[in-house]
Amino acid sequence: MSYQLAIFDFDGTLADSFPWFIGVLNGVADRYGFNRVRPDEVEQLRGYDARQIMRHLRVPSWKLPFIANHMRRLMARDIDGIRLFDGVPGMLRALNDRGVTVAIVSSNSAANIRAILGPEAAGHVAHYGCGASLFGKAAKFRRMLQVTGVPADRAVGIGDEVRDIDAARKLGMGCAAVSWGYARGDALAARRPDRLLTRVEEIAGLFGG
Repeated sequence: MSYQLAIFDFDGTLADSFPWFIGVLNGVADRYGFNRVRPDEVEQLRGYDARQIMRHLRVPSWKLPFIANHMRRLMARDIDGIRLFDGVPGMLRALNDRGVTVAIVSSNSAANIRAILGPEAAGHVAHYGCGASLFGKAAKFRRMLQVTGVPADRAVGIGDEVRDIDAARKLGMGCAAVSWGYARGDALAARRPDRLLTRVEEIAGLFGG
C-alpha cells in the first residue's frame, strides 16, 4: 500500500533551525538553571534521545513547558534568520500533486511555522498540530489520523529525532527519519526506521511515482 498521509516534524526536518537552536541554548540554560552546552558536547548530544539529553543537561521535567514557551518566543523574535532546507517547497508541492495529504506536528507554534514556510509552501500543508509537548507527539499523530480519516498503516511520520520514530511506531504508522536535522544519522539508524533519508529529494520517493 502507498501512503496517503505524510506527517512531518518541522524543526530539523523542514526548517534548518539547529544552528539557531545551538546559538540560543546557553542563554536559555542560564535563564532556567540547567547545564550549559560546551561546543565539544554538541555532537555527543546529537546522538542522544530526548530523555538522555534532559538527564545530561539536568533539566527538570516540570520546567519543560516553560522552556518550550520561551523557545517559541525567541524563535518568533529571530524568525527572519531561519530558512527551510533547500528543496522543501518543491517537495511539498510534489506531494500535493500526487494527492498526498500533508500535515505538520511540532512543538513549535503555528505562527512560527507558517512564517518560515511562507504563504506558498504553507498552502501545501492541510493540517497543523502545533505546541506538542516533548513526549506528546503520539497523541498529536493520533489526532491527525482521526481528523483525516486515514488508517495508521497508510500514514508515515517523517522526522529528525528518535521520538518521532517512537511516536509513529506506537500508532502502527510508517516512519522515515531524516539525517540532516537535530539527531545524528547513526542514532536514528539504531532505532531502525522504515527508511533513513539523507536528502530532501528522497522524501517524494516514499510516495511512489
